[in-house]
Amino acid sequence: MARFASSTHDVPSTSAVPRHVAIIMDGNGRWAKKRLLPRFAGHHRGVETVRVTVRTCLERGIEYLTLFAFSSENWRRPPEEVSLLMQLFVRVLKEEVKKLDRNGVRLRVIGDLARFDPDLQALIKASEQRTAGNSRLNLTIAANYGGRWDILQAINRMLSSDPGKSTEWQEADLAPHLAMSYAPEPDLFIRTGGEQRISNFLLWQLAYSELYFTEVLWPEFDSIAFDAALVSYQQRERRFGRTSEQLTGVSAASPTGSRIDA
Repeated sequence: MARFASSTHDVPSTSAVPRHVAIIMDGNGRWAKKRLLPRFAGHHRGVETVRVTVRTCLERGIEYLTLFAFSSENWRRPPEEVSLLMQLFVRVLKEEVKKLDRNGVRLRVIGDLARFDPDLQALIKASEQRTAGNSRLNLTIAANYGGRWDILQAINRMLSSDPGKSTEWQEADLAPHLAMSYAPEPDLFIRTGGEQRISNFLLWQLAYSELYFTEVLWPEFDSIAFDAALVSYQQRERRFGRTSEQLTGVSAASPTGSRIDA
């Protein structure tokens, strides 16, 4: 069984602060282009925004942060850019894991990691092991990840777990095999950079997430921009299939009963 309930089967508890935030970090290349810099300069600057975002989550009491760093479709980019991104990934892991560990952050990397260089795979494993005992913030990096890949690999693992069963599979049978079975479904999905699509990210998990799109490019997504997303979230009415009338009398701690001013 999955550790966390499904929003399509149960009504999750809600609060003014989202428990889980998932972000597509878009706009690095455009940020660099506006400054007549190479695209990689934008990716490098985006790392600093990741640091700011992690710090903001720690300060706001957010428990889970999931960042889409490299999709399964990003291999289609120019080989030079892909190579530089892999090098940046290695450098960031080497430089940041000590800080994450010191601040009580647990790191996980999800996706089809088999395509990565063996040294990078080993570094990912070591980083995950080093931070495994932390619980202040659960940071997940999605790398060579795709939502369809996630569902398909979960189906294959589910079928392998009980080969004698051929019919009547339930959602609860599949959920434990999804890449993020260790986390609640995202309460808030953010995409920076102005595009308004989810780009094959957490297709299963985003079923009832609140979606927030901003024109702010990822390298400029500071704590003020993050707080604007949180204010938007706090103004949403999270019904999970119910009517507004059914929400009358909800706890004042929920986004429906508690609004804050920007």
